[in-house]
Amino acid sequence: MQDISYVENGHVGLLTLNRPHVHNALRHESYAELTSLIRTTTARALVITGAGRSFCSGDDVREVMGGGEGPAPRFAPQLTEAAEALLHTDVPIIAAINGPALGWGMELALMADIRVAASRACFGELFVKRGICSDVAGLGLLAQAVGRERAAELLFTGEVIDAERAERIGLVSRVVDDDQLLPTALTLAERIAANPPLAVAATKSGLRRALDPDWRDLGAWVGTTQGALFATEDHREGVRSFLEKRDPRYVGR
Repeated sequence: MQDISYVENGHVGLLTLNRPHVHNALRHESYAELTSLIRTTTARALVITGAGRSFCSGDDVREVMGGGEGPAPRFAPQLTEAAEALLHTDVPIIAAINGPALGWGMELALMADIRVAASRACFGELFVKRGICSDVAGLGLLAQAVGRERAAELLFTGEVIDAERAERIGLVSRVVDDDQLLPTALTLAERIAANPPLAVAATKSGLRRALDPDWRDLGAWVGTTQGALFATEDHREGVRSFLEKRDPRYVGR
């Protein structure tokens, strides 16, 4: 594994995004490693966190988004493999959010069953700022957590909110001191892992049946829509302005 480290202690797995030099931005290898680990873990409960001072800053804009140059990447009209693995696993997942969770980093946090945030954490669905729409978690899970109106505001504006506000609106279950984040998350994971594993897995499956949309259908819509949006001038401008550290100029095409 190049981009992710993983250890199991007893029945609890700790998965750490490990590209701190780029705030744990996700490249293609990162997604492949994440998918593989989620699908193959033998843990009864899983904690996901980030190395350094960031949880995950989302897609690597140079590699995944091409730096706003060149042809648009191709998107299959289907749920991505990483989202497929995260959304359909019956292993309980706790996100230990140690810093900024932005773009797909926020999507990753949303796909966890429980979110524990350090006081320095912050959250933002930045997709609109790059001229694209969010992935399935922002569309299908954010409103479950905070309500449709607050979800719409975060998705439409791309606003970044701090941990205190995230707790207040129900985006995270608790906020703890930075040095207490992993102990808190791991203790919670150990409590879950101590329960009968078949019953826990069945309960998670039941929650999915009761509350979730058809992820594969939504993933197909997102894949088709993202493919079209990645080809727009506004997407390229959103990426270039970010890399050039200037205000964007969107033109609606």
